[in-house]
Amino acid sequence: MANQTTGLVRIYKAAGYSVKGLLAAWKNEAAFRQEAMLAIPAIILAFWLDVTTVERILMVGAIVLVMIIEIINSAIEAIVDRIGPELHPLSGRAKDLGSAAVALAIILTLFVWAMVLLPHLS
Repeated sequence: MANQTTGLVRIYKAAGYSVKGLLAAWKNEAAFRQEAMLAIPAIILAFWLDVTTVERILMVGAIVLVMIIEIINSAIEAIVDRIGPELHPLSGRAKDLGSAAVALAIILTLFVWAMVLLPHLS
């Protein structure tokens, strides 16, 4: 029989799973910790800077997107590692694609921040 959890109980359980996932990312993923340690001051800076609300949303959103994609990349890596330790081209491709997604998110973040801040510097 399928899980019959609905309503507020389902939302509560889902929130618990999310917290568990964030804690697992922090505990097990050095890249996530590094990005989080950069994200905290960057987000604070975004709220301190004299930028529009839309610019601030773009700046913070780009940073949060990096964190989201890093968690997805970590999930891909965990699944691949769970399947087995042997080298396989598809396993390598999956990990490389996840890494590429993180890299693109970081490039997007740098682009957003540059496009927002450069006009303020001139």
